[in-house]
Formats: sequence, C-alpha cells, structure tokens
Amino acid sequence: MTPSVAAVIVAAGRGLRAGGGLPKQFRFIGGEPIIRSSLALMAWHGQVGAVVPVIHPDDAVSFATAAKGLKLLPPVFGGATRQASVRAGLEALKQSPPDIVLVHDAARPFCSASLVSRAITACAKTGAAIPALEVTDTIKSVDANGFVTGTHERAALRSVQTPQAFSYPALLDAHRRAAQEGREDFSDDAALAEWAGLKVAIFAGEPGNTKITTDDDFARAEARRIASLADLRVGNGVDVHAFGPGDHVMLGGVRIPHDRGLAGHSDADVAIHALVDAILGALADGDIGAHFSPNDPRWRGAASDQFLTFAGERVRARGGRIAHLDLSIVCEAPRLDIHRDAMRERIAAIADIAVERVAVKATTSEKLGFTGRREGIAAFATATVRLPWTW
Repeated sequence: MTPSVAAVIVAAGRGLRAGGGLPKQFRFIGGEPIIRSSLALMAWHGQVGAVVPVIHPDDAVSFATAAKGLKLLPPVFGGATRQASVRAGLEALKQSPPDIVLVHDAARPFCSASLVSRAITACAKTGAAIPALEVTDTIKSVDANGFVTGTHERAALRSVQTPQAFSYPALLDAHRRAAQEGREDFSDDAALAEWAGLKVAIFAGEPGNTKITTDDDFARAEARRIASLADLRVGNGVDVHAFGPGDHVMLGGVRIPHDRGLAGHSDADVAIHALVDAILGALADGDIGAHFSPNDPRWRGAASDQFLTFAGERVRARGGRIAHLDLSIVCEAPRLDIHRDAMRERIAAIADIAVERVAVKATTSEKLGFTGRREGIAAFATATVRLPWTW
C-alpha cells in the first residue's frame, strides 16, 4: 500500500543574519519569496498529501502573500527553537496522521522534486532517512582559542540536508519525549531521532540543495535562479466562439454585459482559452482539448478559470514560471477598453503572476469576416515561459 505523506515546512526563525531587514525566508530571489519555492515544491508534489507551514506570529501577512494560490494546511506558529517549531507542525497533523512526514527548511529553495521522491522511498524502506553528501574538505576540530585539536576521517563524515523523512508516529513520539525531558538542543530532527533510539539511514542528497544563510548566499542564489530559468519558451494560442443567446460574455475571467452570449461547452471564455493554449504550447504539452475534452460532461458550463490555473500549475510543476502573457481580442462588440484593466487583474490573479506581466488589447476587424459580421469573437494569445534548462 502506498504510504500517506505530509510535509512540515519550518519557517519560524528570524534569520536576520542574511540582512535585508526581513527574515530570510521572506526575502526575494528571482522575483518571489524564498519560502514559496519550498511551499510550492511540496504542494505540487504528487506524493505529498498535506503541507503544514510553521511560521512566526509576526510573519502572518508576509506568509499569506508568499503562499497565495497554494493548497496548504493553515499555518501554525512555531516556538522559541527550531525543535519546538517542528513539534508544533507535527502536532498539527495528529488529527489525520500520515505514515511519513518530511521536515524541510524553508531556506533551502533549490530542493528538487526528485529529492523529495527519494526521501519518501528511503523512509518507506527504513523508517528514518536523511539526504547526505560526502565531505570533500578536510575537517578539523578546534578549541575555544582557535587552535586545532584534531583531524577527522572524511570517509566517516557526511554533511546533511533537508527534507528529512521519518515515520510520523515515531518522530512525533521522539519530539514529545524530548520536550518532556527538557531537551531542546538538537540541531536537526535526525539528531533528535538518534537520541530517541531510531536508526537513521542516509540517501544521496543534492549539491545544489543549499541553505541560504548570509547576504552572499542571496547574491549567489539570485544569479543561480536567473541562470536556472535559461530555457525561454514562447507559445501561441488562438480560439474563436460564436455568439448565442445570453445577456453577457465571459472574457479574461470577467463577466461583461452584452445583448448576446458566447456558445461553448464551458463558459466559452475565448480569451482564457487562447491563453491556456499559448501556455501549453510553450510547454509542448498538447492543447486545451487534450486536457479538458469538450465531450466530457464535467466541463459543461465550467468556469474557464480552472483551465488557466491548470496551465499555470503545469509550468510550476516543471520548475518554471510564466514570464508574460499577451492577449488580443477581436470583436465589433461589446466595447472592451473599459474592461481591460479588470481583465488584466483577473488573468494575473488566476495565473498567479504580477499584473505587470499581463497585456490585454482589443480591436475590431473593420467589419470584415465573421467578427466583422458580429457572429462571434476571436482571441489570439502569446505566452512567454521560462523553464530550467535541460538538454
């Protein structure tokens, strides 16, 4: 039987060593808060069923902005230590306890979906597993005065990362026992698990799964984020819908009064349909009909918002982002210029991008063709998408 999996994202620390006047998890790299990468990774991972963010009470507003559009459990407030914060996240899961829990630091924004999958697989086999890297530098211990006291054998050493994966009941019990005994000094959950008598296995970590701590880390992360999205894709979409009976049209997610409606299996939002095809085209991922068949009764009269949401999720699931959406609508009526800003704002909200990245234009066809005869509306869209570079 496939184990159920939940993730605890630890983001309650102050993290001010990195500078910027904000806790590091809410500073921006690549145009979005660091924490969003970790939240989105877990929220969109097919094997993770629930995600619990653990935050500081002072960060509620910043968190709400960073988590916009993601399917998460309500955030819980952390404690005075990382250990107390993890325990709070674990306790939040006890009403629907998972088989496996992943504990991940929000300050590791470059963790991959494959690493998460490996963590789940390793834990299912062993009950406790952590990602680790071989140590390549010589490691020495020093005294309080800065003098070397010994050199360690590298073969027996590993540097560890998150997400760390554990049997949920076992980790929750270990945290509760440690709290009862006043032990709040464990540096990570693996150390606590070792103290509790659990055997912790290692699996291959990722060199790129770095933790952001200092301002220099931010500079490197910003350069890396830009470089990682070097695969620039452009897709085009075209859609048309005929007029039919009705008292309004849906365009760009906005209800616009009109003496006729648009005919279509869903809500016939020709603008959003064109945008969806443009995004899917940039991904080389079929078209709207391939994912939402017009013959499927589930989509009869459905709001097209969900189609655009789906397309955006397809981009993010591949580690990418929508850079720009450009939409042109062709019709003689209704008049659209007064609705342009509302359409831009609605499209941006559905696609989860800044409104400055959405362009909406409207024109007539000078009374030529089916649009000129007022038989229907046409829409043409271009989507610019950035993806991680792969050969």
